[in-house]
Amino acid sequence: MFRLICWIAALSLASAVCAQTVPAFPPEEFSEHTERRVSLGQLLFYDPILSGNRNIACATCHHPKFATSDGVSLALGEGGKGLGPDRIGTPDNMPEERIARNAPALFNLGAAQFTTMFHDGRLEADPTRASGIRTPLADTMAIGFDSVLSAQAMFPVLSGDEMAGHYSESDVSQAVRQGFLSSEGGAWDIIAARVSGIPEYRTKFDDVIGTRDIEFTDIANVIASFIAIEWRADNSPFDQFLLGGALSDDVLAGLELFYGKAGCADCHTGRFQTDHDFHAIAMPQIGPGKSARFEPHHRDTGRMRVTGDPADAYRFRTPSLRNIALTGPYGHDGAYRDLEAVVRHHLDPIASLNAYAPGQAVFPDFEANDWSIMNAPDEIAAIAAANDLLPVGLTDPEVQNLLAFLRALTDSAGGKGQLGVPESVPSGLTVDR
Repeated sequence: MFRLICWIAALSLASAVCAQTVPAFPPEEFSEHTERRVSLGQLLFYDPILSGNRNIACATCHHPKFATSDGVSLALGEGGKGLGPDRIGTPDNMPEERIARNAPALFNLGAAQFTTMFHDGRLEADPTRASGIRTPLADTMAIGFDSVLSAQAMFPVLSGDEMAGHYSESDVSQAVRQGFLSSEGGAWDIIAARVSGIPEYRTKFDDVIGTRDIEFTDIANVIASFIAIEWRADNSPFDQFLLGGALSDDVLAGLELFYGKAGCADCHTGRFQTDHDFHAIAMPQIGPGKSARFEPHHRDTGRMRVTGDPADAYRFRTPSLRNIALTGPYGHDGAYRDLEAVVRHHLDPIASLNAYAPGQAVFPDFEANDWSIMNAPDEIAAIAAANDLLPVGLTDPEVQNLLAFLRALTDSAGGKGQLGVPESVPSGLTVDR
């Protein structure tokens, strides 16, 4: 144990001397939120009123039933019906394609450490911007978002495949198609007017912001307050260990591997096991990829789409590992349904990429060209060429110990949330359960 704590200290996880038995992290920095803000945010999070066709809520793809994700590799958004693997396309309004990336979990996003959002980091805190946030909207980004979490919570409503809808299906989708997003009278204003027009919401906002007009940023800010409080997950067995509690022998062995031989903490560092940076790990590319409608490919080059730098090709943000055992499938596109499979991918990424089998994904039933990249040798070679990770040799028992440690990062209560799913929402629309 003495040797283990020395290793952790050497990795900057402990600020105390090696003789101490518990490594120390910097203090947690969670903002406080009033009960009124959180309860209002809860209703809006589960209310489909925010979507163009009033048929999808934030919770549709970030549901507590699936540990704040949706239990599938790539979701069906607009045009779908149901939750998770059981979600299907509706015959009279079929989705155009799957959502391009896996729905990320929402745990601990209210902590101050989380200043970068989305798999490619296209939204991040930037004090040089008037809004304080760098986003794809650039200088047209609205002022008034409390945090990057507030802004992140509201970008899906601008995506046709996610929440806005397509073509002229609604006033929101029409505004999005015409490029009227954050401008006056644009998609965000339309949604704010919808919410303001519901008497119960107007009354609840009166208690939060007073009687002034409800802005879209107000909606985003209370949803962020809800997310920050509802899915704070920092009371796992690992957290108890940091406070002096005990861990089983297999978990301790896995902890030693995580911070030592396996090299996991090179990227999964800090209290929430993420460096908030971007890395290329030869993750298999499935689904529609991240491309504009006019681009005839299914490629997703990750961070490079944000920076334009070829050195960032196939780099994606390091995910936090809190509640990781609950949040499969794994990877930016959910390529691996199983936690052990994605761990083994990290041990030899290129070999795993080349051996990837379609059965490792979880898809809702929908006819799509999901395998075009994996069927193209030149595309696979490009993904492999960008890989940052060297192979690591672990025995099967060591892999099992590592998995035991990852499961010890589970805060079961935090995974379920505190308030849960409301019985109804002020719009009277159906709540996903």
